Amino acid sequence: MGCRTIGGAGCTVGDEELEAFLSEQLAGLDVDGRSVALVTPDDTRSCPLPRLLRIVHRELVDRARELVCVIALGTHEYMGPAAIAEWTTGDPDADPAEVYPRMTIVNHEWRDPSMLVRVGRIGGARIAELSDGLLSTGCDVLINRRVVDADVKIVIGPVLPHEVVGMSGGNKYFIPGVAQEGFISRTHWVGALITSSHIIGTPAVTPVRAMINEGAAMIPGQRRCIAFVVRSHTTDLESVSFGTPEEAWGVQAGVGARTHVEYVDEPMRTVLSLIPDRYHDIWTAAKGFYKVEPAVAAGGEVVLHAPHITEISQVHHEIGEIGYHCRDYFVKQWDRFSGLPWGVLAHSTHLRGLGSYDPAAGVEADRVRVTLATGIPRRVCESVNLGYRDPDTIDPAEWAGREGVTVIPDAGEVLYRLRSGRIDGADGPFTVTSAWPA
Repeated sequence: MGCRTIGGAGCTVGDEELEAFLSEQLAGLDVDGRSVALVTPDDTRSCPLPRLLRIVHRELVDRARELVCVIALGTHEYMGPAAIAEWTTGDPDADPAEVYPRMTIVNHEWRDPSMLVRVGRIGGARIAELSDGLLSTGCDVLINRRVVDADVKIVIGPVLPHEVVGMSGGNKYFIPGVAQEGFISRTHWVGALITSSHIIGTPAVTPVRAMINEGAAMIPGQRRCIAFVVRSHTTDLESVSFGTPEEAWGVQAGVGARTHVEYVDEPMRTVLSLIPDRYHDIWTAAKGFYKVEPAVAAGGEVVLHAPHITEISQVHHEIGEIGYHCRDYFVKQWDRFSGLPWGVLAHSTHLRGLGSYDPAAGVEADRVRVTLATGIPRRVCESVNLGYRDPDTIDPAEWAGREGVTVIPDAGEVLYRLRSGRIDGADGPFTVTSAWPA
């Protein structure tokens, strides 16, 4: 079975077209009498999940021996019953068991060792090959038991620019989506070494994507993927592909890199990122910084406006201990930080952005300022090396009228880049279509 696609950049996939397409593709799958695991994103992603899930459930529930939907949290906080109901059905008061009879919907239980299964190991030498020499530490690959045990695994998820891997989607819903933290941390640290600014939005197979693909290939059974691009700031589908995770992702990565990147002619001096409610803490709301950093002027400021957020991280409390720093702050003091979770270190560098560190002088110089205008107190913001503004003093409409200020609604959706392909104040250019060896 080859990869099939409907729609494309700038198109709109209607309900009838989507239903006919998915019905035809799923009819060709060998699922009769077999167990099937659907792997979907959590509610931090822009995704019309109920629209897709209803079709997939209808087409498979009477054919599969067992049908389970695993929410690919990675290491995000577990979703509660009401959140799961709203995310999967569109109604927080609905009962998913009634909407999707004979299908179980569960969180990825990443905290429970009994729910993780070792599917293989990637040795240090192979990690070095995949990461383009950035890392040479081997690691076991552990995946959610429900996913491993299923005969057929089907990813259902969007593709858009991503700060760690380049473009999200495809096998990324297996790793980190339903994986164990150890291998997740290694992939994220490789992304941090490359830096978010230089990898985000890359539709090629980056070193991080190569590591993820290698680990996902160890998962037994048949892997298929419904990959798609959602028109930014809407729930409309522009394009949908069905095939292997590698094939379907490849098509949609090309679409997403065209439709989810906005180019500006001059660096932005001050950015006010308006963070939507789907981001519940700074760990996820940081996308409002990642998506604008490449287009911000050296010495500029990014303000994350999110009055609803009261925590740095719901899960990874180590970030409160180490704070936010540029990559070289950790690399040049590796003996001090290597024992901490590398995924936390990676998140720290992604939000702090490009910068430098002089270990002799103990001085860190960051390219841009990052300020939180949230429900997090000033003392906490300053303790993690971020700026603070009282969110009640910010009127987005008034800011939009200020000279030198760019207000980004629904921040975290669209990637902003300079048309020149450079990052102001950084050493050397980066190429938008950079391709690393796979």
